[in-house]
Amino acid sequence: MTAEFPGGTPDELELYLRWLAFLRGAVLRKASGVTDEQARWRPDGRLLPLIGIVNHLTGVERRWVDGQMRGGPVDKPADEYTPGASLTVAAALAAYRDRADRTDRAVRSIGDLSTPSRYGHGTDLRFVLLHLINETARHAGHADAVRELLDGTVGE
Repeated sequence: MTAEFPGGTPDELELYLRWLAFLRGAVLRKASGVTDEQARWRPDGRLLPLIGIVNHLTGVERRWVDGQMRGGPVDKPADEYTPGASLTVAAALAAYRDRADRTDRAVRSIGDLSTPSRYGHGTDLRFVLLHLINETARHAGHADAVRELLDGTVGE
């Protein structure tokens, strides 16, 4: 999933989805091309490993879209940031891509940005999308730093 820099559009929902796709692409590029061992590496035991970032962002989208917006579970597994050895980096990346597709379809099916979330808290679809953009941007930068410290890879 490589997204070009998002172009403008008067369609606010599509604008948010374009930005989310762009940021997801940055995360996917940073977590691709590493071994399972490298994907679990943490500089001096700090920050999150690349596989943890991808797994977390997959969970964030599930909780906010299927949970907050559609009334499903909003639980966060204890090992979300540091998944066990049974989760490979290939499987984590595939799950993130699948979740991205599911999120985009769900958002488009909801359609109206002012649709309130099922759990309230004054949140609506617009809030959820802005939260997902913020969370993904934070962790894209996080993944960028981890990858550079891991093997010197810099850039997009």
